[in-house]
Amino acid sequence: MKTRHIVPSTSCIKMVSTKAVQTFGKKKTATAVAHAKEGRGLIRINGSPINLLQPEIMRLKVYEPVLVAGEENFAPMDIRAIAKALVAYHAKFSDAYSAMELKKKLVAYDRTLLIADPRRMEPKKFGGAGARARRQKSYR
Repeated sequence: MKTRHIVPSTSCIKMVSTKAVQTFGKKKTATAVAHAKEGRGLIRINGSPINLLQPEIMRLKVYEPVLVAGEENFAPMDIRAIAKALVAYHAKFSDAYSAMELKKKLVAYDRTLLIADPRRMEPKKFGGAGARARRQKSYR
């Protein structure tokens, strides 16, 4: 009978854990997922760098949280959506005080940067075209 010798592989798998956080935001039926991880300070929106975002007015609107929070807060991380991921990253990997200060700055500037929009679509009901519309009554 043959015996088999099991030789361990010379290549070994190295698992490196990076500091990362994932969060989401909702508005009506849309859901946006934000990722923040340890990195060099790159900010991406829909896969492209923030400075290539078109049209110009949208780039300025998206860049607002960076200006409010300060660019030094974005230096140690790569981010794929801005305000909520920044606060979540600092809350998880930094001290709670800096996360609360960032949150206060952003909410004081614009509450919708962090807090979800509660409006949702109301379901359609019987007797009409939509949720509230009813058939018009005729007395003739």
